[in-house]
Amino acid sequence: MAEARAERRGLGRGLSALMADVGTTSADADAPAADRPRPADRMVAIERLHPNPDQPRRHFDGPSLAELAESIAARGIIQPLIVRAHPAKDGEFEIVAGERRWRAAQKAKLHEVPVVLRAFTDTEVLEVAIIENIQRSDLNPVEEAQGYRQLIDRFGHTQEQMAEALGKSRSHIANAMRLLTLPEDVISHLQDGSLTAGHARALITSADPSGLARQVISKGLSVRETERLAKAGAVKPNLDRAPIAEKDADTRALEADLSAALGLKVSVDDKGGSGVVAIRYRSLEELDDLCAKLSAVR
Repeated sequence: MAEARAERRGLGRGLSALMADVGTTSADADAPAADRPRPADRMVAIERLHPNPDQPRRHFDGPSLAELAESIAARGIIQPLIVRAHPAKDGEFEIVAGERRWRAAQKAKLHEVPVVLRAFTDTEVLEVAIIENIQRSDLNPVEEAQGYRQLIDRFGHTQEQMAEALGKSRSHIANAMRLLTLPEDVISHLQDGSLTAGHARALITSADPSGLARQVISKGLSVRETERLAKAGAVKPNLDRAPIAEKDADTRALEADLSAALGLKVSVDDKGGSGVVAIRYRSLEELDDLCAKLSAVR
């Protein structure tokens, strides 16, 4: 298992190098002259381009796509698409980055689009697709966190590598990934906009995040009010046992870091030098993934 992980880390040309390519085509509209990408390698007929079947992004917002199509009809495509030679169709191409622009170009009735041709492997194609999705401005916090999780799980990138390549702080990435440790109903509220990322981060330390989330939504509580309630109710009352001391900030931070690293809820019960670390999983698949991660670090 450790060998497999080491091999996975060695795949591709490195996150920063991939980012350099994706960064040249990340915008959908006009950019200042200084920020414009390198010239396209060629113009390619719309019908010779095919979307990546493993593209993580499945939904393309209709109104947003229509707006982009109007812009393209008026000004053309400023940012070339990144493509590679199609692995199964001679003389045709697979879109690596820029499927949204390709779809909008069809709506704008363009016959050909500018492309930059790259020799990406199947692994790099998926990696670039995930990176491009993370760069989108309309991502909700859960989608962003899932993108970081994919880069770690699939390609072995560390939080430090992602922070450097993506131009974000390590704490931003760590805090984003901690959101994935929340219960599924809370994550759903975060995805549909009922809760903000600030609310969700406060709920991570709550003993009953689902119950507190419902209270936050029904009463329209602010982030600060949520933080106060989460801190006040950090320990579940249990009438059958003696009161349990509230965990200190360092222990809660350690739990959050471990939860982010493993993608599972982790509880640390420290008794002054010894204690118990509990990892909660919700399916056999999650248990298998946990076993694989723990085996890889031996």
